[in-house]
Amino acid sequence: MRVMRRAAIAVVSVAAALTLSACSSTTDEETTTETTSEVAEADGMAEEAGLGTIVDVASATPDLSTAVAAISAADLVGTLSGEGPFTVFAPTNAAFEALPAGVLDALLLPENKDALAKILTYHVVSGSVMAADITDGDVATVEGQNVTLSTANGVTVNGANVVIADVATDNGVVHVIDAVLIPSDVDVAALLAQ
Repeated sequence: MRVMRRAAIAVVSVAAALTLSACSSTTDEETTTETTSEVAEADGMAEEAGLGTIVDVASATPDLSTAVAAISAADLVGTLSGEGPFTVFAPTNAAFEALPAGVLDALLLPENKDALAKILTYHVVSGSVMAADITDGDVATVEGQNVTLSTANGVTVNGANVVIADVATDNGVVHVIDAVLIPSDVDVAALLAQ
């Protein structure tokens, strides 16, 4: 009887060990698969981002198509494709759509190219600054006026939220924002009056 009891205990122990081992290897496999997928996804994003200039990366991003059209209309493609480095706060398509009715259309007119260039360069800072390196305070833009950066509730620039940070490019970094920044000396109402 003792022999049978020991044999039964041994069989149960082996079965339990095999069951736990199988569960453990499944969990390890799933964890390894998830981790591998996350790393591959991050590597893919890094590779995509590093495959071109600021203009190249923006052009490959559907939600920045309006910004790309504006960059082209303002003749800034060459500048933002240049050596840099630049930090660009790029407004989404929705940010451009949120401008008062008619403003975007007015800005894209050839006669308003200078105002458009002024607005776009107000979104550009010299140097390549990642979100983790941003500190609170004013910083000069390529346009010449300052923007105010804050890290109090995520990164903001003049109150616009950075919705996607740290998109690395060959000539700088892009932070996607949810509003269009207008320099203080650009009169939007005057654009509409033309």
